[in-house]
Amino acid sequence: MDLWNKHIFLFLFLTISRFVLPREDQPKGHGINTDLLGLLGFQKSIHFDPQNFLANWNETLHVCQWNGVSCSRNHKRVTGLNLKRKYLQGTISPLLCNLSSLEQLDLSENSLHGPIPTEFGALASLEEFSLRANQIEDEVPESFGHLKQLRFIDLSRNQLHGRLPLSLFYNCSALMYVDLSDNMFIGFIPSQIGQYLNSLETLRLYINQLSGIIPASLSNSSRLIELDLEYNFLTGSLPSEILQNMPLLEILYLSGNSLESHDANTNLTPFFTSIANLTHLRELELAGNLLGGELPAVISVLKTNLSEIHLEENLIHGMIPPHIANISSLTLLNLSSNSLSGSIPSEISLLPRLERLCLSNNSLNGAVPDLLGDLSHLGLLDLSSNKLSGPIPASLGNLTQLRMLFLHKNLLSGTIPSSLEGCINLDILDVSYNKLTGNIAAEVAGFRDMGIYLNMSNNFLRGKLPMELSKMKMVRAIDLSSNNFSGNIPPNLSNCEAAETINLANNSLQGKLPSSLGDLLNLQTLDLSHNLLSGEIPASFRQSTSLLAVSRAAKLLSKKSINIIFIFLQISDLACQYLKSAREQIPEFRNMWEIVIVELIELGLLCTQDGPSSRPTMIDAADDLDRLKRYLCGDNTMTIASSLGISSSAVM
Repeated sequence: MDLWNKHIFLFLFLTISRFVLPREDQPKGHGINTDLLGLLGFQKSIHFDPQNFLANWNETLHVCQWNGVSCSRNHKRVTGLNLKRKYLQGTISPLLCNLSSLEQLDLSENSLHGPIPTEFGALASLEEFSLRANQIEDEVPESFGHLKQLRFIDLSRNQLHGRLPLSLFYNCSALMYVDLSDNMFIGFIPSQIGQYLNSLETLRLYINQLSGIIPASLSNSSRLIELDLEYNFLTGSLPSEILQNMPLLEILYLSGNSLESHDANTNLTPFFTSIANLTHLRELELAGNLLGGELPAVISVLKTNLSEIHLEENLIHGMIPPHIANISSLTLLNLSSNSLSGSIPSEISLLPRLERLCLSNNSLNGAVPDLLGDLSHLGLLDLSSNKLSGPIPASLGNLTQLRMLFLHKNLLSGTIPSSLEGCINLDILDVSYNKLTGNIAAEVAGFRDMGIYLNMSNNFLRGKLPMELSKMKMVRAIDLSSNNFSGNIPPNLSNCEAAETINLANNSLQGKLPSSLGDLLNLQTLDLSHNLLSGEIPASFRQSTSLLAVSRAAKLLSKKSINIIFIFLQISDLACQYLKSAREQIPEFRNMWEIVIVELIELGLLCTQDGPSSRPTMIDAADDLDRLKRYLCGDNTMTIASSLGISSSAVM
């Protein structure tokens, strides 16, 4: 063979072998050009790319240089596509299945819609796949059962429905991480799920519509670290036997189902015995089920590293076992909304890391333990809605990290301890609906950093309102109603500039309404009813946020520029909601609202009359407002006729 022929032969051999001979990372019939076409097909299915992230997806650049694209070392195949949080809008093109060497595909946190293409089952090399937080619809394709290399799949926070795909759980035995949460899946959890997923470490199926029992086969998934089946419709007993075979379990979330205790829902001992040796268990959530029985003594010998226990909203009765204090790693204990009785064990004070203690809505009695003041890390203490009696312990003032203190709806008596000033980080203090007496100490009234609300209503507190209330410049709500306060309203209350609600009703406050309160530009609700106030309503109230909203309503309905003086309107927010949605209301309902709003305007005009004899008394005005409120709430005994002679019948 001459030299020329040799060159021709070599050229033909190399050219043909490029397309014919099998090579590593290039299956027959596939190559980088095929990947390029698949990516361009996906690009065409995207109709909005706000970050222009796909702008360099064109043939002037090598595909391996495109944004979000990863390739093999020799740049012969695309192996990764990461478009996470690019806010892309569009559908998922089936042409992506051209990327047959793709190992990682992340399309999470976009606005993709439509179904998952069935063709994705051809991505035989796929190991990690995430579509989290999109608007993907329809069912998970059964073709996913062909993804034998799949280790990680996250389809959470979409609109997927139908039954859980059997092929995924029974054929993809390499799976380690499965998250199908926050969708609309129905039916049972596949009964043999654990038989095939021996490597499974994370299973998240929460917020779906799954029913039936927790499959016993899950006991074969002995490597599970996290099991989250919350907020479904699961029934049956707690999975005690399954948990015994999960020595690595750290997270167990079963809240929001209809699970029961053993022995006809009377016995919690088998469950707590089954988790006693789970030394890695950190978080246990069983809230919102139907669990009955008492908290067993075995809870005190748990060898876990539990930091959180959620047992709220169940049917648990009996006493809180004192030896629960042996779980020294606890940072959160929530036993609220059960049927617990007896006293609060002082041993709880021995939990050195406790940050949140919630025992509300039970039938606990006796005193609040003084030793709770030793919980130096406590940020939330909720003992509300029980039958606790005696004084509020002064030791609670030692809780410098406390942010929220709920003691309302108990039988607590005595004064509010001035030592509470030590709770320097307090955002919420609620001691309402108790039997507290005495004055409000200046130290308690002056929480400079309180940022949410102060509620001392429905007690037997007396004396003058402390001037120190004005120090709460960030508080959004103050409720001191239904007590025995007297004297004048402090003018410097206007320093509470963030306040949206102030309720001083049902006291014996006297004197004039301070004009400075009109400077509270964030104020939406001011209730001063059932006091002994006198004088005129200050003109400064025209600056009130709620007053401005009513003024706009007046202009809309009467077509006149009318300034309304704000008295107290519990229904002002409803009026604003009506104005925003009036076009959507049925005629009868719209007519009723128009009548009420016109009456409010007329009442406001009456209250601005110059002559005292022409103005209604505050009691008459309050009665008229109450009549309107009950009329809107459907009280058929209420007539539309006004006690002040306001004639709305003409409007009808």
